[in-house]
Amino acid sequence: VIQALIAGSLYYGTPATTRGSFSRSGSLYFMILYFSLMGLAEVSGQFADRPILLKQKSYSFYHPSAETISATLTKFPFKLLSVTAFYLITYFLSNLTRDAGKFFLTYLFLVVSSETITAMFQMVAALSQNVAGANAVAGILMLAISLYSCYMIQLKSMHPWFKWISYINPIRYGFENMLADEFHGRKMDCGGSLVPSGPGYENVDSANQVCAFVGSVPGQSWVSGDSYLKVQFNFKYTHIWRNFGILIGFFIFFLGVNAICTEFKRPVKGGGDHLYFKRGGKPSDEVLLSSDAQAADIEAGTSDRPIQDHDLKSGSSSTDNDVFEGLGSKSVFAWQNVDYVIPYKGGSRKLLDNVQGYVKPGTLTALMGESGAGKTTLLNTLAQRIDMGTITGSMLVNGKPLDTSFKRSTGYVQQQDLHIAEMTVRESLQFAARLRRPKSVSDSEKLDYVEKIIKILQMEAYSEAIVGTLGSGLNVEQRKKLSIGVELVAKPSLLLFLDEPTSGLDSQSAWAIVHLLRQLAQAGQSILCTIHQPSATLFEAFDRLLLLKKGGQTVYFGNIGENSRILLDYFERNGARKCEKHENPAEYILESIGAGATASVHEDWYEKWANSQEYLDTTREIEILMRETNEKLGDQDQASNKELQSTFALPYLDQLYYVTRRTGIQFYRDPQYIGAKFSLMITGGLFVGFTFWSLKETIIGMQNGMFVVFMAIIISAPAINQIQERAVASRELFEVRESKSNTFHWSTLAAVWYLNYSIIYQFYYISLGLFIVYMSPDLASSTVITGLFLTMMISFCGVVQPMSLMPGFWTFMWKVSPLTYVIQTLLSLILHERKIRCGKDEYNYFEPPSGMTCQDFAGPFVNHVSGYLQNPSATSNCAYCQYSVGDDYLKTVSVSFGNRWRNFGFMWVYIIFNIFTMCAVYYIFRVANISPLGFIKEKLEASKRKREEKKGQNVSEA
Repeated sequence: VIQALIAGSLYYGTPATTRGSFSRSGSLYFMILYFSLMGLAEVSGQFADRPILLKQKSYSFYHPSAETISATLTKFPFKLLSVTAFYLITYFLSNLTRDAGKFFLTYLFLVVSSETITAMFQMVAALSQNVAGANAVAGILMLAISLYSCYMIQLKSMHPWFKWISYINPIRYGFENMLADEFHGRKMDCGGSLVPSGPGYENVDSANQVCAFVGSVPGQSWVSGDSYLKVQFNFKYTHIWRNFGILIGFFIFFLGVNAICTEFKRPVKGGGDHLYFKRGGKPSDEVLLSSDAQAADIEAGTSDRPIQDHDLKSGSSSTDNDVFEGLGSKSVFAWQNVDYVIPYKGGSRKLLDNVQGYVKPGTLTALMGESGAGKTTLLNTLAQRIDMGTITGSMLVNGKPLDTSFKRSTGYVQQQDLHIAEMTVRESLQFAARLRRPKSVSDSEKLDYVEKIIKILQMEAYSEAIVGTLGSGLNVEQRKKLSIGVELVAKPSLLLFLDEPTSGLDSQSAWAIVHLLRQLAQAGQSILCTIHQPSATLFEAFDRLLLLKKGGQTVYFGNIGENSRILLDYFERNGARKCEKHENPAEYILESIGAGATASVHEDWYEKWANSQEYLDTTREIEILMRETNEKLGDQDQASNKELQSTFALPYLDQLYYVTRRTGIQFYRDPQYIGAKFSLMITGGLFVGFTFWSLKETIIGMQNGMFVVFMAIIISAPAINQIQERAVASRELFEVRESKSNTFHWSTLAAVWYLNYSIIYQFYYISLGLFIVYMSPDLASSTVITGLFLTMMISFCGVVQPMSLMPGFWTFMWKVSPLTYVIQTLLSLILHERKIRCGKDEYNYFEPPSGMTCQDFAGPFVNHVSGYLQNPSATSNCAYCQYSVGDDYLKTVSVSFGNRWRNFGFMWVYIIFNIFTMCAVYYIFRVANISPLGFIKEKLEASKRKREEKKGQNVSEA
């Protein structure tokens, strides 16, 4: 609707004269072009849905082709609504023909054309193996269908090697139908474009004048719409139903190919166990055999003796215990009376209620509760990762309140294992170590510590493997180990948080991860992790449990005990049924507090805990621990703590260097993506160049010169989409993990993407694409916003609607659009001082009065305006060409060669503006989390609350 209002107002009140014919054609072309650009979004959407579709195909749920056809049918009503809204607004604002028959016929052609173009892009996605290649092909296809629609380059100007594209281009047939329907039967008055006219020609007989317009007839002051279409475009009204049938045929063909390709598309093969190593990085057979032996010993339990429950407690492993030296912590972290309240529906909601507990060095503490009990919320609260709501209570380290060093002193392993797919395991760990450990630690020491962590995590066999994606790279367990490793290489001196580290793992992998955590705790590390319904064996690995019920209320905190005896005694003593020997203690306690789907309890376990002796013991224990550790460790490691109090470990330039280096590796290891980029630019450039090969020195040649520049702009649409897909992956990793751990400054991420891409591609489009993607919540939204930005800039750059025909209130947009200055500069360089010689169809022929030559009759007119007479000495059939040099044409489109350096400077202003805006919107939307809509909503809700309070006061007074 917004775009329709903008486009419609751009062509507002198009005159019914010949002067408005270009605008009338442009308005109709813009409708088709807009939905073509929107069709590009279908490419990414198809790839987003493909994994689910192929998975369901592998389960024989249904034929994939049925999904393709049903998706087309179900999307059609919504597409019809958007087309209808856009068409209604644009049609009437543009002052197109007020005739019901023409209105509905043009509407029909637009709907069919839009559906056909969408089906075409969906077919491209179905034929492509990856999204980068699909976007490259879609970009070239978008370029081809835009060029060969007959609007920018007419049939008579097309070269034979590409002319055939026009005949297989669905846009061409839709555009011809819409144009023919609009101009059929129309008589366009010449207005002030009669030749000759003006001062001295007031009393000239109309028989001696001609309309300076395509399709004019000598002595006639108007031009037939059908004649204009025939001469200018070679379009005929009699073709419309033939073209309609062709469009339907194209739609069926595109849909059929899409359905067939989808039907026979092979499901993605699972590749989690298939590792890909960087060149020269594959380990030796000895390392592989050693790793396999360790895996068999630890994960499968095939050592010389059977695995017992107490193995987890003792931390036995085939890994030398010496390796774990130096991982221990000395500090105690405790929290008391922690409440967390968030605003909710005009009021508030308490997510955590009077929670307390502690974590000591060398212990593994579990945080359990049913879904929605607040496990992850508590973990995020303790880790200082909450950026909304109100937190109250005490959180202490060695008896002292938390300071700015806390984040740098802890590690946080999130549930999502997000990593850069193109990096190796070792490179990922080295990146984290270099950026999260202080500059005072030498680089060699950081790298040595990385090797130590690799050995601890038993990742030697795949340390040089590419992380990849699920199905083609590290498996789930290996990814989880890497996530843990990324936090360990930062050498957290205080605490390691983990959010459901066994989620999504099979029993053996979960056992291996918990076994690793047990070893780290045995080495002196403080660990607090959430866990969801562990097996009895895994549950035995933990030393202490914090159990929450819904509402964020504590129902138990304390030791678990051998065979969970301490924990079970507490529940049985307080009214729970006796736990059977075969039962899983973890499931038993959850059932006891009513956490199961069908469980129901009458006891208030929160009240029982708050009134229990264990609660008093815990409170006393926290006070003792805080006092003792404060006395013992209060004055130690002051220098180290001071160093950790800085927000980031490294200076800004060092951050920029390492992030740039990582981004460079991403590019280098993704040849498909880089190849698609270069293919798009090179192929697009060659295609446009050969399309407008050897521009003729005619009026149509001048117009084609303008469209050469214009079409170079169209290429930017898929180029922007490609960069946004890549930037979103890095943005998600930064926001989910790296920003929370203060790995590097947020502006480094934005700046690096700009620096890397701007070296290879256009400065302006890359900065624009990043500005949009950092402002958008997701990739789909950024695609839509990009389309809106591009169509606005294209609309007001002076090509589809000359500035002289824009309504007065929109001329400022012509000045604001950056593409105006790009086109002006390039067009002036191409056409400046270029001689023009009209083609036969471009001359305007008129008859001079009897006894006068063409020069005698029209010479003063030509000298006053521009152009030339082809036969000045003739006494009949005078031929007048409107332009004699390229600068004459430039004046009609408001371009001046003298402004080229000014325009060049303006473009740099726009580029710098984009960079600063890119950083600003990233900070506003992603760092500060300021939402304009959210702000407005908050103000409205506050106003509503005040009105309700005032109303309540009035009622009580009454």
